[in-house]
Amino acid sequence: MAMKEDREHWHVYVIKTRLDTLYTGISTDVERRFKEHSGANKRGSRYLKGKGPLELVWQQFIGSKSDALKLEYRIKQLSRKQKEKLIKNELDLGKV
Repeated sequence: MAMKEDREHWHVYVIKTRLDTLYTGISTDVERRFKEHSGANKRGSRYLKGKGPLELVWQQFIGSKSDALKLEYRIKQLSRKQKEKLIKNELDLGKV
């Protein structure tokens, strides 16, 4: 049952680094994942190591892992300006 639950509770998130770069990821628990990225443990993203402090700037509930992966890919294809608009809720991903 937990497996089915996980598949239905995925989120996509964007983290901003102190170097002003943006990192996009997916998780079933954004708060836990952000703590992993922010800490010194091995579970955080290699890309984010040494780039803190980090700031969680955007997240959205998606549902299935498949849909979350698709949206993550779409966001990663956006330009920096488009990502900034997304963070400010000025971009409709359905129109991109």
